[in-house]
This record gives sequence, structure tokens and C-alpha cells, in this order.
Amino acid sequence: MATYVERVIEQCKKNNPGEAEFHQTVEEVLLSLAPVMDAHPEYEKAGLLERLVEPERGVTFRVVWVDDNGKVQVNKGYRYQFNSAIGPYKGGLRFAPNVYPGIIKFLGFEQIFKNSLTGLPIGGGKGGSDFDPNGKSDAEIMRFCQAFMTELYRHIGPNTDVPAGDLGVGGREIGYLFGQYKRIVDRYEGVLTGKGIPYGGLLGRAEATGFGIVWYAEEMLKANGEDFKGKNVAISGFGNVAWGTAWKLWELGAKCVTISGPDGYVYDPDGITTQEKVDFLLELRASGKNICKPYAEKFPNAKFFAGKKPWGVFQDTGCKIDMFIPCAMQNDVHMEHAKQIVEGGCKFYCEGANMPTTNDALKYLIDNMTAVGPAKAANAGGVACSCIEMGQNAGHTAFQHQAVYDQLHQIMVNIYNACANAGTKYYGNKNALVAGANIAGFVRVADSMMAQGLV
Repeated sequence: MATYVERVIEQCKKNNPGEAEFHQTVEEVLLSLAPVMDAHPEYEKAGLLERLVEPERGVTFRVVWVDDNGKVQVNKGYRYQFNSAIGPYKGGLRFAPNVYPGIIKFLGFEQIFKNSLTGLPIGGGKGGSDFDPNGKSDAEIMRFCQAFMTELYRHIGPNTDVPAGDLGVGGREIGYLFGQYKRIVDRYEGVLTGKGIPYGGLLGRAEATGFGIVWYAEEMLKANGEDFKGKNVAISGFGNVAWGTAWKLWELGAKCVTISGPDGYVYDPDGITTQEKVDFLLELRASGKNICKPYAEKFPNAKFFAGKKPWGVFQDTGCKIDMFIPCAMQNDVHMEHAKQIVEGGCKFYCEGANMPTTNDALKYLIDNMTAVGPAKAANAGGVACSCIEMGQNAGHTAFQHQAVYDQLHQIMVNIYNACANAGTKYYGNKNALVAGANIAGFVRVADSMMAQGLV
């Protein structure tokens, strides 16, 4: 007979057909909660998991805008508000051509637990559009953002739902979105995070996700008697998350030896260990070309591997990697890549992007490595700083860099400890961080939902 967890997973798949990414995250999270369900039969009686996998609200809307040639364009927009048990919905907006409900739901569901782990009062939500900002002019992006916000504004607010940026939505897009919201409601309020510094943004927010990942990974190493000094680290991506990650790795004495893009990956034996190289990642990101090859053209000791991923860097170069940190897209690491990682002798793996590892690959890495850090814990630094920005806006004040870094560092240490403690309690292993993150994030939300009744 199927268990409560298994029944909820199957029902979720039936209720959301064809949404593979959403199915994947629901299965990964809920299966790890089995020992918690066994200890709390009252959760099943209250239908807690059925309520958890169903968004409290979901909106789909058309976005009509005009391109530079005067042609009317139509895109789809989405916002899924998953859970507000511990605070207003909080989660980014993603603009990418592959966006559809399955991706937004996966991101929103993950956001519930990520936000809970921060210990801050923020619930889970996510939104976006199938709009592709690549190749668009500033004027086209502005017109699209204004049209998008014209539909979204009625569903958000500083105490209801506070979106932020995500893939395809950076400072420029947030500025246009915020300007249109302010124009419509005739109020200045902290309804978006990731804003520019002159109009309410938070110092340190841009690098927060990457810094937080490295601080979480540092705790993983410390728990196993090691640190970053002298370590070779391979990352994927070259965008905002990768930039912050590479920067903090350099500061902690590690050598980030890879970046990657859709065109392939770059191996730099000298590592991203100078300010010039860290800054060049920003130039690559701002170029809009979405390729990483120019890094190898600028720095002659670096080598470009066309059409390949950095998970095979040991096989390609002989470089022994101490930790892998995927910082690009969901499901970027498959089983064949996991085997390459393990064959190279690497013992630590920390997810930077949202759900960058397929479920079977993740299980293989957990079974064959010393410690695996999950994305919902390790990359929570971005949303943690978004919540700090919300507090800054509400208090009509401004925090300085060091105050932000100090808060973020402590939050990441607390998140690691929560994951390790839950893993020890329910799985008897301090390194059971993937299950521990799911459990620690879930318990806070579950307790709140039970206290608030059927809402």
C-alpha cells in the first residue's frame, strides 16, 4: 500500500500533467520528509502535504507590447503564490523563452523551503514570462516590462507579494518594473527587491547569492575538517551567481578554475584570482552575447572547450577538483556528469543554481561524496538579502555593505546548522544536508500552517 507521501506525489503529477520540473522537485522534497510524516500523523489528517503542493493562488495573463518595428507582440506572464504561512510571498521573476507553468511552479515550490530556511518572515512564490530579453533593445525591454507590470501590479504589494529578479531580470528590468508600478499605484513602496541603490536598493545585494553559496560551502568544509585555502573549485555559468561565487572563493584563498556558457566552458589553470578577472565576468554578463569564449581570448593561459560542460574538467585537463558548484541552470548535471565528477576524485559538491542536478544524479553524488549542499539552502543568500532590503525600505533607512555582509554570513551559518541538525536528527548523519534542508525548511512552514488552521 502506498504511503501518504507517495500518494501525494502521484496525485500532484496527475493534477499537473506535463510539468516535469515541478514533478521533480515535489518528488525530491516529499520523499525526504517520510520520517517526519511518520513522526507526525496529524499532518496527514490535516491534508498538509496536499495543501503544500497546491499554490494558494496562480495567475496567468497575456502581455501585449510593441517592438521597435511597430509590430504588436504577445507573451505569456505568470505568478504563482505558493505559500504565505510565514510571510508575504517572495520570489523572483524569470524572463526566458522556455518559461512555462512547470518551471514557475518548480521555482515557487522550492522557494517555500528556501525562504523558510533563512529564518526570515517570507513565504514562497515565483513568476515570469516566456519573453526573451536577449537581442532586444532597451526600449523594447522597457515597453515589455511596463506591459508586464500593468497586469501584475494588482496581485502584489509590500505586505502581500514582493517579487525580485531571476534569470533574464536584472537591475535594468527591475527599474522599469518598479517605475511602472509606482506610476500605476501612485505610491513609493518596497514592492520589488533588487532595485538600484539610488531608489531603495540594498548595498551588497548583487553579490549576495554567490557570497552566500560560498559561506554555506565553507561550513560544509569546516564540518569535515577542511577549508577553502588552496582548493581548486569548478563552477558553471558566468552570470550574477557565478560572479559572486568566484569573487568570494578568491577572497577565501580558493582557485575558481572554470566558468561556462551555452557555447562551452573555459578552464583557467591560474584561476579567477585577480580583480581584473572578477570584473571581466561582469563585462561578459553585460555583453548580452551569452558566451564565455571571450574569457579565454582575453586571458591567454585559459583554454576554451567548445560544446562541453565543466563537469569533465578532470578528464579534459587532469586538474583535480576539490569542489564543484553548478551556478547556471536547472537540470544541468545529469547522471553521466555525476559519474565524471566522482571519477575525478572530488568529495564536495554544492548547488548554486536552482535545482541544477537531476534527481538520479543527485542521489548518486550523495552516495559517493563526502557532502552535497542543496540549492534551496546554499543559494538562499539572495532572497535573505532581498528580505533585508524589504526591511530597509519599510524602515526608510539604508544599510552599509559590512552590515549586510555580517547579517548574510550569520544567516548562511544558521542555515547550514539547521540542515546539519535536521540531517542528524532524522537520518543520523550531519552530512545528510539535502534531506536536512528539506526537513528544516518544512518544519517551520508546517508548524505555522497547523497553527493557522485551514487557510
